[in-house]
Amino acid sequence: MVQNALADAGYPPKVLVACSGGPDSLALAAVAAYFARRGHVDGHPLTVGAVVVDHQLQEGSAQVAAATVQTLKELGLSPVDLRTVTVASTGMGPEAAARDARHAALEAAAQEHGAAAILLGHTLDDQAEQVLLGLARGSGTRSLAGMRPARGLLLRPFLGLRRADTLEICDVEELEPWHDPSNADPSFARSRTRVEVLPMLEEKLGPGVAESLARTASILQLDADYLEDVADRTFAALAERSGPEVSLSEEALGELSPAIRFRVIAKAAADVGGQQPSYQRLLAAEALLRRQGSAGPVELPGGVSVYRLSLAELAQRDAAETRPGTPDWPDGGAPVPREAARCGKLVFRPQKPPQE
Repeated sequence: MVQNALADAGYPPKVLVACSGGPDSLALAAVAAYFARRGHVDGHPLTVGAVVVDHQLQEGSAQVAAATVQTLKELGLSPVDLRTVTVASTGMGPEAAARDARHAALEAAAQEHGAAAILLGHTLDDQAEQVLLGLARGSGTRSLAGMRPARGLLLRPFLGLRRADTLEICDVEELEPWHDPSNADPSFARSRTRVEVLPMLEEKLGPGVAESLARTASILQLDADYLEDVADRTFAALAERSGPEVSLSEEALGELSPAIRFRVIAKAAADVGGQQPSYQRLLAAEALLRRQGSAGPVELPGGVSVYRLSLAELAQRDAAETRPGTPDWPDGGAPVPREAARCGKLVFRPQKPPQE
């Protein structure tokens, strides 16, 4: 699996293994160390180092990190970089905040050491849990597609391997992995999924549930990639720019299939600095196309307003722009006047910063 992942990535000459000291990442480090001792993969030169990230979220984390560093050095990995991070308190939740801090540390280490790839120890069980969590949130194709085998610098060669196999690797290699107590903490949704939900599904539905969920993610990755490609090309063709605003033709949007229309609306919001809207917010923005009720604005996450301009309003705005001394219209955040059912534009505008 590691060999195939490195081959698919174009045989990067230097890689880093992200290792927490847990069984999954420690097993990955042991396998990567085999190639480090050989000095090549399929005849392509390879050096393997490692990064240990101490999140400082648990008592004794520094000792765990130091012990992991020593184990990795004994495996023959070099360099072994220990990075201590501070996890910021944000509205994303502790798991997401820790992930962001960890990924930032990993990318900084890769840049410093000239590594072209970072190996992560996520397994098939992790992938199955990810799909279940996405289902519970009512997420779309992108979320249900789970974790990608490769994304940017990050490679996940063990996505086809069960967690029990990584424990066996550690046992064979006579490694003593650290078992993160938070993995059994019921206050975390992922931990409940791991300890309670997935085992219950395996018991009630029979073995193979985890493999089926992971296979679903692989299939949806293909679908999501195709839809994203179509949406990217469609947005590039439809987007009209005026200063900080982006507008899309109502008529053109109405002709799109819903799957592409929603994605194009989300891309327009992201283009002016917004965040990925929830399904409910996308529905509210898309409802403006039906020209029933208010013409907006609809607020999207990340400080983006979207509103509808009819043809009559567009003509009024163009006329206003040609008359000196006429204030800009519509006023930032003010309701847009209603108009008859004539096609115009859906306009995405970043909100003005608050006045001091």
